[in-house]
Parts: sequence; C-alpha cells; structure tokens
Amino acid sequence: MTGSIEKLAIANRGEIALRILRACQELNIRTVALYSEADREAMYVRLADEAVCIGPAAASESYLNIPSVIAAAEVTNANAIHPGYGFLSENADFAERVVESGFTFIGPPASAIRTMGDKIMAKQAMVENNVPCVPGSTGAVGADIDAVSELAAEIGYPVIIKAAGGGGGRGMRVAHTEASLRDAIALTQSEAEAAFGNATVYLEKFLERPRHVEFQVLADTHGNAIHLGDRDCSMQRRHQKVVEEAPAPGISDESRERVGKLCADACKRIGYVGAGTFEFLYQDGEFYFIEMNTRIQVEHPVTELITGIDLVKEQIKVASGQPLEYTQDDVVLQGHAIECRINAEDSKTFMPSPGKVTQFHAPGGPGIRVDSHLFDGYTVPPHYDSMIAKLISSGSTRDEAIRRMRRALGEIFIDGIKTNIPLQLQIMNDPSFGEGELSIHYLESKISQTGS
Repeated sequence: MTGSIEKLAIANRGEIALRILRACQELNIRTVALYSEADREAMYVRLADEAVCIGPAAASESYLNIPSVIAAAEVTNANAIHPGYGFLSENADFAERVVESGFTFIGPPASAIRTMGDKIMAKQAMVENNVPCVPGSTGAVGADIDAVSELAAEIGYPVIIKAAGGGGGRGMRVAHTEASLRDAIALTQSEAEAAFGNATVYLEKFLERPRHVEFQVLADTHGNAIHLGDRDCSMQRRHQKVVEEAPAPGISDESRERVGKLCADACKRIGYVGAGTFEFLYQDGEFYFIEMNTRIQVEHPVTELITGIDLVKEQIKVASGQPLEYTQDDVVLQGHAIECRINAEDSKTFMPSPGKVTQFHAPGGPGIRVDSHLFDGYTVPPHYDSMIAKLISSGSTRDEAIRRMRRALGEIFIDGIKTNIPLQLQIMNDPSFGEGELSIHYLESKISQTGS
C-alpha cells in the first residue's frame, strides 16, 4: 500500500523513535508511539499524538512481537509503520505482514530485504552489478573441505569464515593456516545455527588493516536512485561502531563518485526503494563490498549535516509514492560531521549502567546537534541496547568538527549513571585519530594497550 500517509505508527524506541516523531510533525503526519511497559514514561511516548503499550519490557514480547505491532497500528487507524533501526527493521516477514495488512511500510520491499539480508545472495547481486567485492567463495562452503582449502590457498591466507545470516559482529572466524580452516568452518557453522537459525557460511579473504567506509543511498518507486556520499565508521569495538564521520577522510572525490554511482545503479537494478547503506571494507585504495543495511542507520545524522537532506523525511515521502526531490547533481557535500555514540556503560569495563538519570544537560553552540530521548529523572532500562544519545558536531573542516566535538563532550552532563563519555574524549584527543584514515582494529588495540 502506498499513498498519502496521515497517521504513522513508530515501531521502535529511544532516540530513533523521537527522531521519526519529529520528522512526522514537520510533515504534518500524526503519530502513534508503540512502547513496552519499560518505556511508558519515555519522552516520545509523551509527545506522540497517541500511544499504545504493545507488551512487557522484554523485546521478544513487545518490539519484536509482530502481531502486537500490527494490532496496535490497526486499533489506532494508522496507515503506515516505521520500524526505525534494529528490532524488526530488517525483518522481511514483518515488512510483508505490514503490507498484507494494508499499511505502508517505511522501507524497501520484503524481496529486497531478503536478498540483501542473506550475505551470499547480497554478494552475488553486487557481483552482477559490478560493485567491487572481497575475493572469496561465490556461494556457501562446508562439505567439500578439499575444495575449500584449494580456494583458500588460491585467495591467500588469512581468510575469514562468515555466517550468511550473520550480523552484529557474530558468526565470523579467521583462519590463518590450512590446519585451522576446518575448525573455523565447523565452529562458525555451529555458532551461526545457534545464533541465526542458519548454518550456511561462506569464505572471504581477510583484510588485515581495512577501514569501514559506507555509502548512503536513496531510491524511489519511479526508478530514481542517488547516493549521498560516504561515511567512515572505522572506530569500532567488538565490531560495534563507536564514532562515525562524513565524508570519509582520505577518499578522493573521483573514487567517492565512482563507487557511489555503482551503489545507486545497483539500487535501480535490484528494485530497491527507500534509504539504504552499502558497507565496504577499504584498504590500499580499493573498496570491497561486505553487506547492505536496508534501513535508516544510527549514523545518518552526519550525512544529513553535510548534505542538508533530511533522510527520515525522504524515507517517508518515498514510501508514500513520491519521487525523490533531489537528483545526483543536487547532492553537494559541504564541510565535515562527526558522531559520537553515548552509551550507558562504564568507559573502562564496558559493563552496562542502567538506572535513573538524576541530571542531564545537553551541550549546544555552533555546529552541535544532540539526538537523545534523555531528560532529568529518566530511568535507563536494562532490557535494551545501551546507547542513550548521539552527539554530533559539524564544521567547515574535519579539524573544526573535532574541536567542536571536544567542546561538546566537555559540556554534556549526565549524572546518576556511568557513560562512555571519557572514552569518547580520549578518542577526540588522540593525535592518530586527528590524522584520520585508521583501520577498524585501531580502537580495540588502543583499548587493550591502555586498559581504557
């Protein structure tokens, strides 16, 4: 179903629920906040036009409960559902159910989610569309260990075994020698079956010092697709992003335009609709596709700040059947933006720190944006991801964006719980980060060396 969206149900929580609500208000769309019992006092629940409790605190009984989400949208007469990120946002069955139930799904077709959600299918689709990929198997591996060993020797060790249905840093294992390859396959298959219900694995060349560079795309139902430049997300801990920035430092305009165009063209050919992100490893001047995220990304604000394009509004407009308002020539990257994820966790042990926020002060000043659902007296529940805010800085140059981020990190005040603000300050003050172009292993290595 597409058409005019009059009332939209927000099937998510936290800062992204508030972000979607704000976009809807600016588009004159009424909102329904779908919340769990743990989020009853949340700010977006208070600000929404209507709110419906969809279940207990456990995500499996609320935010992941498809019948409850659909029923809540039905009883409030919403005609669209936005899944945000996480939870059901990349669940093809959910997208299908939403459409079958007569709602507009704010996202791509279920078929596109299925294709890009299976990493083997996604890689095959990218190969067919001339998007550069990591050297590796063209399909699943496993039973014929001799054939796998021959392929690994041809590619060159080390290699990495990955789960086809994996994500979040799980379902992958590196083999440095032929002797370790068999165990790596078996262990990854076992982990994949347990974590994702799918034991299918594939093999790729393991890049030892890559950066994580991704491209934002937008596509509509009229055959138009554009890219909005790249982002660098190499500051990671245990495969989880900590800092993101746009544009990616050290990438030439020529390379950015070439790969971005390949991504946009691929969207047209596979029938992709909405916002999406092509994720690459980047090493020695070469891009290697690893996966596509078929939803809005946590780090979307840095792209918004350098392009001036509201990605959440565009998602909603495209889902309602409107053509993109922008052509590729309209997309001009200006300045630099950096995002620090603020988590409710100990900055040394990384243990979660749920609890009551007794005081919260948001930083301000030129070039500072805060996306957060925090307020004085808010209780951070223990049931969900620990991210409680996104602090974003922008400036005419990368150096200016870093200086503004340092200022903002010194100004933000969150009392009552522990946060990772001290770690973010360390990163912003790190001379190596200031120089840019660091690999995905840098932060993990630095933490293990310093203990923080």
